[in-house]
Formats: sequence, C-alpha cells, structure tokens
Amino acid sequence: MAFHSPLDIATPAHGDLLAYVKEMAERAKNRPRPVEPPRKPIAVQLPLWGNEIRCMPNEILRSALFNARNRNQPRRYLKNETIAIIDQSARITFTGEELRQNDESVWLQLIHLAKDIPIGNAVEFTAYSLVQALRLTKSYPSSNHIEQLCSSLQRMQATSLSIQSPRLGRAVSLSMIPKFEWREESTGIRLHTWRVFIAPELVELFGDVHFTHLEWKQRLALPTGLATWLHGYYASHSQPYPIRLSTLQNASGCKVIDRKKILGSEQAQQLTDIQNIRFLTQKEQANARKFKQQVDAALAELVRVGFLKMGEIRGHLVHVERL
Repeated sequence: MAFHSPLDIATPAHGDLLAYVKEMAERAKNRPRPVEPPRKPIAVQLPLWGNEIRCMPNEILRSALFNARNRNQPRRYLKNETIAIIDQSARITFTGEELRQNDESVWLQLIHLAKDIPIGNAVEFTAYSLVQALRLTKSYPSSNHIEQLCSSLQRMQATSLSIQSPRLGRAVSLSMIPKFEWREESTGIRLHTWRVFIAPELVELFGDVHFTHLEWKQRLALPTGLATWLHGYYASHSQPYPIRLSTLQNASGCKVIDRKKILGSEQAQQLTDIQNIRFLTQKEQANARKFKQQVDAALAELVRVGFLKMGEIRGHLVHVERL
C-alpha cells in the first residue's frame, strides 16, 4: 500500500480542485449562521400619557434646577454650577440664567406637546394657546403675558444642562431648547405660530419608567413657588418618607445665605469680626424660620387641592401622606 502524507489526504487531486472549491463554497453558503441578538431600537419619541397629565424626569423634580425662590428676587446667572439634588447618586450641572417654577410650568407644557410628534421635529403653537394652557390669564392674554412667556422660552434656550446618573451610564448634556422661532428675522414682527425644537437627548432622561406623572389640574390650582415644587417632589415618591426641612430648603433652591457668595471667598476665610458673623447667623436663622412657615403653608395648599391626605412639620422633619 502506498504511503499518503496528510497533505495528500486533505487536498484533492488537481483535476478535482475546481469541484472541491465549488463544494466548499456550497457548504459555506448553506451553513447556518449564528443568530444575532436583536438590537435595542433607538427611541425617537417621548412616552405617551393622558391630556390631564404632565411628566418630568425624576432627577429634575428632586432638584433645584427649577427652584422655588421668590419671583421678586433677582435671577442669578450660573456658570457650570452644580445644582442641589436629593439623590446622592445623581449630579446636575447647569449654565444659564437661573430657572424657577414658572419656567418649569412652561417646560412641562412643551414636553406635553412634544410627546405626540417624533423627537427633533418642531413643536408648533400659538402664544395665546400656551398662555391659556398655563392659565396665566382667564381673558385674552395681554402683551405682558406674551412677554413673560417669550422670556421664559429664551431663558431655556440659552442653557447648557448636564445630568449624570447611574441609570444612564453616562452624562447626558443638552440645551433645553436648541431652537426657538417666534418672530420674523427681517421685520421683527411676532409670528402667529411659534416653533420650538426640543433636544433629542431628552428622551434618554425619561427612559422607560424614570419619570413622574403630575396631575396638571392640581399644579395649576397651586400658588407657583414652593407649593408647586413640593408637588413635583412628593409626586416622584409613591410613599414619601420623612425628610429634614434643611434638605428641602437646599433642594428647592431656598437655601440659607452662603457666606462665601455674600462676602467673597477670601473675606469669608479671613473673617474675624464677631458682629458680622452674628449678623450672618441671624440672617440664616431668620431664613430657616421663614422657610418653615412657607413649607407649612405649602403643605396646607397640597392638602387643599387633594394631593396630600396629611402634611405636617414635627420638629425638623416634614411628614406627609399621599392620597
């Protein structure tokens, strides 16, 4: 018997090479391919909810992004500033003119309109319809109402917002309103239909379940400020736990006076004047007492509109029970 090398066994004779190649190609063609796991589709639209509801990502409702400061206080301009939040695992930074609860109402209504269209498309509305939706007036809106609305939209357009949370796996940065069209560029005449573009990254912040349903009728029935902020915060918890007044004061943006911001960092470090220290301490204490009174009044409003069954302050803790 003739000896055959491994090469002789593995390789066909020259005359059969073409048939061998065709056979291998046919085998490769018919070989079953591994099934790839389906890719997660990219969200192109916000979640849907009813007309009586407005929605907001939880991290925003638990933060001072839309603070509850008195509207008569001058707005500050923040530059890449860390925003207070009741969530140790999340971090929010913000650049722009500070936003307040009236801005949040406008933002809630914009998101509500945006949910019905593919994200990135223009949200179209008349100034009159938005003023009416926000119930800024019971009659025909005045030029002052239109100006307030326009100022709020412009504030949110000139922003840079970054939210970092473990559930996102990374920081999501966006301009809240990348584009806002409200007047003719050439003539300066106000358009009948305004167009606002919402940042596509907003969809990621909502996720599947990481947002809160807010009863719009309840919010509109509340005085804008601390009551609406507490409404959003407590709505983001199905069973709210007791929380310190100082924690709420910080997270709502109604925090005590910051010595470094009042006196300057160098002066604060070198401050030795006992009278000045006493003055600041008294201011802080008065601020805390006033905030406690404001919380007490806001809790009564939340009970009145049917959101809370009970809300009261016991010592330094706020206790509530939702309906």
